[in-house]
Amino acid sequence: MDQAQQLREAVNLRNQTSTEKEKKVARVIAVTSGKGGVGKSNISVNLAVTLRNMGQKVIIFDADFGLANVEVMFGTVPKYNLSDLIYRGMSIREIITQGPQGIGFISGGSGIIGLNNLGRNQILYLVKCIEELNELADYIIIDTGAGISSQVLEFLKVSPEVLLVTTPDPSSIADSYSLLKALFKNPGYVKGHTKVHLLANKVSSKDEGAGIYEKLDTVVSKFLEEDLDFYGIIPEDNQLEKAVKQQKIVSLMYENAKSTKAFKELAERILNNDKDVNQKRRWGISKIFSEILSGKA
Repeated sequence: MDQAQQLREAVNLRNQTSTEKEKKVARVIAVTSGKGGVGKSNISVNLAVTLRNMGQKVIIFDADFGLANVEVMFGTVPKYNLSDLIYRGMSIREIITQGPQGIGFISGGSGIIGLNNLGRNQILYLVKCIEELNELADYIIIDTGAGISSQVLEFLKVSPEVLLVTTPDPSSIADSYSLLKALFKNPGYVKGHTKVHLLANKVSSKDEGAGIYEKLDTVVSKFLEEDLDFYGIIPEDNQLEKAVKQQKIVSLMYENAKSTKAFKELAERILNNDKDVNQKRRWGISKIFSEILSGKA
């Protein structure tokens, strides 16, 4: 039996043991960018903090393998990661590191490359554990790597929502389009499944951000036959830059900063369309991992 068959059997077993009652499914948002240095991880962390301050339970999954941006901003080094769950049999709760404001943080460790040799029991255990996150969180933010690597695309093509971070820099806009092209043309991408929300970072005004969105949305619609949502802006902000240099979280350091207010607007936008998203995109975190594993079989 190959891994894809093992995975399907494992998932079927999980479904058979589920109750008839519809389970709570945490909303999953993958935060990504076409290139590094645009503030992606900073946005992931500040969005998580802002949602938490609004009463939501939040977990960040760090899929930016090889880098430690999230843990640096949290000021903590995770003792365990996803590999400890798979290969040492630790529970999902044991590998969650507690960040500020009670935000959970899971390190992806060495990444998903080594997951294609898992046996049936390991697959079943992994899916079971990941499924538990639905009970621990209202929102799961996946901080992906930057660019169009295979590991980034593995997460994006199966995520129900993607928050694409770009800046006014022409190379950032071009790289954002390259990422979208790689995503929408990927053989594993299902048209209409993934909704991409554009967030313009480091802009001077809302008009500048809207201009970036209109430019990207026009070419994406024309050449890729897809459409984007505009999720607003994070403005240029001296207080944000100060926080970044100190490896701190601006929404905790400067409550009245322009960027802090913008993160509140972003979080409110996400919360306001939560019901609609949950009705149309009930694709939870365990399903995402199931698809990634079966795709690597």
